[in-house]
Amino acid sequence: MTTTFTSTTHRDHGTRHRRPPRGWVPFLAPLAIWAGAAGVLALWWSDTTSVVGPAGWLTGAGRITGLLAGYGCAVLLALMARMPLLDHTVGTDRLARWHALGGRCVISLALAHTLLIIWGYSLTSHTDVISQTSTLVLNYPDLLKGTIGFVLFLATGILSARAARRRMSYETWHYLHFATYLAVFLTFGHQLSNGADFVGHRPAQIAWYTLFLGVSALLAWYRFAVPLRRGLHHQMRVAAVHPEAPGVVSVHLTGTHLDELGGIPGQFLRWRFLTRGLWWTANPYSLSAPARPDRLRITVKTVGAHSAALAGLAPGTRVWAEGPYGGFTADRRTSHKVLLLAGGVGITPLRALFETLPGQVTLVYRAGRHVDLALRGEIDAIAAHRRAVVHYVVSEDARHSAPLTAPALNALVPDLAAHDVYLCGPPGMTLAAIESLREAGVPARRIHHESFTF
Repeated sequence: MTTTFTSTTHRDHGTRHRRPPRGWVPFLAPLAIWAGAAGVLALWWSDTTSVVGPAGWLTGAGRITGLLAGYGCAVLLALMARMPLLDHTVGTDRLARWHALGGRCVISLALAHTLLIIWGYSLTSHTDVISQTSTLVLNYPDLLKGTIGFVLFLATGILSARAARRRMSYETWHYLHFATYLAVFLTFGHQLSNGADFVGHRPAQIAWYTLFLGVSALLAWYRFAVPLRRGLHHQMRVAAVHPEAPGVVSVHLTGTHLDELGGIPGQFLRWRFLTRGLWWTANPYSLSAPARPDRLRITVKTVGAHSAALAGLAPGTRVWAEGPYGGFTADRRTSHKVLLLAGGVGITPLRALFETLPGQVTLVYRAGRHVDLALRGEIDAIAAHRRAVVHYVVSEDARHSAPLTAPALNALVPDLAAHDVYLCGPPGMTLAAIESLREAGVPARRIHHESFTF
């Protein structure tokens, strides 16, 4: 059921393996977030002398949820500020998952805050909730703006739900999230104007301003200033576009001092092509070859309008790149033996790793058809040079196919449980592969994958 292209012996490639130090950032970052939440609760506790009656309990709960929702907004923006320290250690996909989970929590807290405050105030003033809502929105400082911001948050959350996300292009989804910046701006003021924990409490106000101004500075620097500066400095342009497989092209880029970008095998950048129809968005594509001082390359499969347009890029087109991003690199390796498991265009970052990873490396490359095996000539040359093993698994040919199961993987890769596994492919394949690898005895800490669905 399995076919392989192999060279029969292995040779170490590069330096002797050393176990990389375990990063402290992925462990301290969640602790810092929870510590901040505890500080927010301490702010409410220090300013609350007593809670009396149903109205007091409802209003108190409304204050707590409002404080946590406001703090959560700052955390959400910080997670997506693309700070290298977080991105390269935690990983872009994990940050995106934290952001998505945090977004659901913030929207839930904001909704609870709104309902609890209205209910608590209506009990205090002995009015119905509709009249109380009208009074709050129209008569309290900054609450009309805060209400508009809340509606924007709610709409963004609904449209970001998985069912809606599938029907939306990456570009539309990306720009929809800019509405959250406006929502944060609109809701920020009402907490300082009306919040019992801030009115007349200068230290609390200073702390809140410091938090949000600090996050705003990170966003302005890493999301806007750094890409602009690098675009002007590196002067990147499209050198050529070459077809690699049906619907797959490689875009070769040239520029100055490209080694200063710091991109290493396994990472990706967000590419902005300054031509009609493409200049307004920056999409993530992995480096498909090790970076050179004057050359970079990405390999892209057509999955939408943006990626399809890359096949028609004219040489000389100006390019800006944001990044590099991601922690899908050699630093994650903990074993001398490594399996690279690619599905379809997931070969892109793994091809760069295949050339540069030290140790004993095996590549398993799955595709639907033989013609879909992009970059095969390069892969064969690398395998021959470093005497590595390559297995091509092709679904269309029964002689060259194999199920993605633990027994099949064990048959392809002896001593699989002792390997680190770098995995990149479609979401369905990734989930199935992780389950099979765990069944085959590969520890979860040795399965490295990075999703590009953020």
